[in-house]
Amino acid sequence: MRVESLADGTRRVHLITADEAARACPSCGVTASRVKGPAVTRPRDLPYGERRLEFIWHKRRWWCREPKCPRKSFTESITQIPAGARITAQLREAAGRRVRDSGSTVMQAARGLHLSWPTVMRAFRTSAREVVDAPLPEVRVLGIDETRRGRTKWEQGPDGGKWHLVRDRWHTGFVDALGTGGLLGQVEGRTVADVLVWLATRPLTRRKSIRHVAIDMSATSMT
Repeated sequence: MRVESLADGTRRVHLITADEAARACPSCGVTASRVKGPAVTRPRDLPYGERRLEFIWHKRRWWCREPKCPRKSFTESITQIPAGARITAQLREAAGRRVRDSGSTVMQAARGLHLSWPTVMRAFRTSAREVVDAPLPEVRVLGIDETRRGRTKWEQGPDGGKWHLVRDRWHTGFVDALGTGGLLGQVEGRTVADVLVWLATRPLTRRKSIRHVAIDMSATSMT
């Protein structure tokens, strides 16, 4: 509708809904034709360069004309700003990528984008799943090495019985030594059995693609 320039350099943008699909009822999908009243929200988006953008969305609340629909009325929403959302999808995605791809901490991303820590953390978890859930590449050279982490924890059995290991201070990591796969996995412990357990969970085709293994001369994890 119009843009205002505020004293601190912020651009205040007044918006109306141009997407006709926003008139479709979220419950039944029927396109509404009768307006119930106005509604105003202030969704947040990415800044414009070094300047902040302040959005004021002048929306409409519609009556659902489907008699059998349990929702009597609804407010306009679009894919970038679903119903109830306070920030745009692209701002949420950018926050997650800052932590996932740019080496930023959650707090740094939150301050830079003027978001809360929980919001950025949720965005990072969503963004990280895209990488974690992606299929691993075929690995030609598998790197295996152990890392000392924390302290060993032992617990005694009931009635003063035998002590058993609860948490090992050693972890074994598996990496794509020559490719771009990075860290493939990590297991607790550093014995041959620990290595074999992780390998056994890999698909057979992935295991067959391994031609060489890079490993140090540790007697506990050498096969």
